[in-house]
Amino acid sequence: MIARRVIFEGRVQGVGFRYTTKDLAKGFEVCGGVKNLPDGTVELEVMGEREEVEAFIKEIAEESPLAHHIKGMHVKNIPPLEGVKGFTIER
Repeated sequence: MIARRVIFEGRVQGVGFRYTTKDLAKGFEVCGGVKNLPDGTVELEVMGEREEVEAFIKEIAEESPLAHHIKGMHVKNIPPLEGVKGFTIER
């Protein structure tokens, strides 16, 4: 199991980014959450098997309808998420 934090930059707020990300998560064996940050970026925290996490992030960044909104992406390894089940949109 691995966990990653991804910060997406660009026109990522007000375009359905969080809802689309949650919908995409249904196609992968991952858990975590996504939220808007005050600086206009979106933070994704995701955990699962390495292949699933990497495929999920790639789907968002390269293949989804969200891809053209993303101008930058910062990926960081983080400790496993504690007590997380499913995938949530945080407010």
